[in-house]
Amino acid sequence: MTQLSSALRAMPEVSERVRDLHAQMTLEEKLAQLVGYWLDQGGNVVAPMQGEMAGGQGTTALPDITRHGLGHYTRVYGTRPVDPAGRAAWLWDEQRRIKRETRLGIPALVHEECLTGLAAWKAATFPTPLAWGASFDPELVTEMGRLIGESMRELGIHQGLAPVLDVVRDPRWGRVDECIGEDPYLVGTVGTSYVRGLQGAGVHATLKHFVAYSGSKAGRNHAPVSAGPREIADVFLPPFEMAVVDGGVRSVMASYNDVDGVPMHSSSEYLTELLREQWGFDGVVVADYFGVAFLTVMHAIAADRGAAAAAALQAGVDVELPSGDAYLEPLAALVKDGEVPVEVVDRAVLRALKQKEELGLLEPDVYEDEPPAVVDLDSPAHRDVARRLAEESVVLLANDGVLPLGSWHDKPARVAVIGPNADRPEALMGCYSFANHVLAHHPGVPAGFEIPSLAEALATELGGTGAPELTFARGCAVEGDDTSGFAEAVAAAEAADVAVVVVGDQAGLFGRGTVGEGNDSESLDLPGVQRELVEAVLATGKPVVMVLLTGRPYAIGWALDGDGSGGRTPGAVLQAFFPGEEGGTALAGVISGRVNPSGRLPVSLPRSAGAQPYSYLHPILGGASEVTSTDSTPVRAFGFGLSYTTFERELVSVAPSVEAGGTFRAVVAVTNAGEVAGSDVVQLYGHDVVSSVARPTTQLLGYHRVDLAPGESTTIAFDVPTTRFAFSDRKMVRIVEPGDVEVWVGAHAADNVVRVVAEGIADLDEPNDMLGAASPVAATPIRRIVTITGDVHDVTTSDRRWVDTTVVS
Repeated sequence: MTQLSSALRAMPEVSERVRDLHAQMTLEEKLAQLVGYWLDQGGNVVAPMQGEMAGGQGTTALPDITRHGLGHYTRVYGTRPVDPAGRAAWLWDEQRRIKRETRLGIPALVHEECLTGLAAWKAATFPTPLAWGASFDPELVTEMGRLIGESMRELGIHQGLAPVLDVVRDPRWGRVDECIGEDPYLVGTVGTSYVRGLQGAGVHATLKHFVAYSGSKAGRNHAPVSAGPREIADVFLPPFEMAVVDGGVRSVMASYNDVDGVPMHSSSEYLTELLREQWGFDGVVVADYFGVAFLTVMHAIAADRGAAAAAALQAGVDVELPSGDAYLEPLAALVKDGEVPVEVVDRAVLRALKQKEELGLLEPDVYEDEPPAVVDLDSPAHRDVARRLAEESVVLLANDGVLPLGSWHDKPARVAVIGPNADRPEALMGCYSFANHVLAHHPGVPAGFEIPSLAEALATELGGTGAPELTFARGCAVEGDDTSGFAEAVAAAEAADVAVVVVGDQAGLFGRGTVGEGNDSESLDLPGVQRELVEAVLATGKPVVMVLLTGRPYAIGWALDGDGSGGRTPGAVLQAFFPGEEGGTALAGVISGRVNPSGRLPVSLPRSAGAQPYSYLHPILGGASEVTSTDSTPVRAFGFGLSYTTFERELVSVAPSVEAGGTFRAVVAVTNAGEVAGSDVVQLYGHDVVSSVARPTTQLLGYHRVDLAPGESTTIAFDVPTTRFAFSDRKMVRIVEPGDVEVWVGAHAADNVVRVVAEGIADLDEPNDMLGAASPVAATPIRRIVTITGDVHDVTTSDRRWVDTTVVS
């Protein structure tokens, strides 16, 4: 048996079977388990610098490529459109061949993207993660994750490259649509729920991107991150800690960026010391695609592929994806020359074999069953969850009564549906949907599942006896400056009783589209001439409903509150973050009134690009004040969302004191004071009054989604661990500090906001301008004081991180 150095850090605990298997391995067989092989790349660019990094792959027969075994097969289903059942038959045969023809007979682990559903042809496309955040519904996200995992497991897929736990810091970044929100607790609870769902179906989840990827300078993809250690510890890391400690995630992906000059793929401080030794993670760390080689070609901290492999492997990157660019010949040469200890290779191999054992890949009968002959990746169960999540994620930003159309006394006889995203199914899907990620390279190939556009869904929703006549005009494209279609759009609006104008984004990669990986933006104005289109339709004087299908929040204050010119604003504004295959149906239901909107903003709606980066989690001097002439105040705050009904909320009681490290209870009463049924997202906020470091003026403590009939009331208890007020002190120890904290229930993060005047006096009498907008709350929230007592409490992984909520009446 191979003798492993006890001095090597974070050596895994493995079974005797794994240890015996490892002892039989040659160096070449070990390294083969640490790499992937990417089938069928063709000309599809779906990863950064893919063309430059993958030259020559595919020229060698698979038996030769896999002669020593193989760690991963990369995107067997997700690189080009393949029939799922036919590909499954091929995969079963290929895995049997690997078992039969390689010396040790270890099948390959198969991984796929699964951010908005399994990224494969004919598979269901769910709402993008920003919509998960807008739903504030972790339980439903768990359901979605389980369905995705079941589809993957049926096809012989073992690992999914999701969820993304990057906390949004700058909406100019193209990958915002892959993120859940700007609040670490929301990201952590929703993301961990996805992990539980996916892994509950037997598929390993992969946390992305570890860590601080979304903190890149100016929102530019792969750009350096200059975040201080406290921001990383208190903002970027908590969602990952929750998914590791509470979710039991089995894989983590290192991020492309550097932090203060140290690339994450070479950071033992994060990949080993923090992740494994402090948090206790015992799964597998994988490289982001080409991330190991990027240590040479992008970061220039390694002279060649071998040096890059040594740096990444010693830091804690166990598996190189998507292929063995650095971990095969370049690393083998260094090991044979004695420049890299074989024990470092052994550590990663043991982790990889342990993962395969957990997934059943070391069982003698694996792949001896028959592959599925009939595969349904978009079943009624998939569509039901996709619909419910889409409905819950739609955010009503403004409404003067034009919505719902079903409430009009004289029903509209003609509805004009206008805009570049009105009749395009692609506009409903995110960057990592198979349609926008892969099918964009295969024009003419159908999506393989039903996805009605909003125009089509409205025709169905408003159909039947007495249905209004629907007319459609594109008006303009998502991008470009062509206004030749404006006249048709204006004419359609003038002939209608109401115009629904659908604008926003096209998701894509690396310059193909307006949002998505590599599609960062210098501006937060709507792309192209879409604002001008909306304004041209508004000039007709007809009622206008503006619908945004986007992957990021845009600066649309002009549409919500006017731009000071005296021009008209839309009567209603709906925000949908790429709501997926049932998104058109969900939006049509909101417009008609069949669905009462209940989504809440998971990100602040920006005032301007110049106000970025911005987060509602800012200290006093991070917000608007009279000591600066600039205003970063968002036009709609984190957590904002209107309804067709009105909710009254009251903080009924809260414990007056709690010992540091303990838990206190806050009880909230909620009443649906309107005339229609609705769902409220009850949001509990807090503020550390005096702290040893500057802390946010407002912080989400917990939340709970509740359905209420007209006139119905309920009471919800929030059991809040004091760790929700934890922060890193001046010695970078995470603590709960004794002292007073404020607690209140609000409709959104700016409800009962504190402003600062030049003299430095907090002023609650001069509300933020944004609060003048319609709000689904009928009473001003009252802040209560809770005194945290006792000594300073040092926070560990054994402390509670989640706020438990209970409906008590």
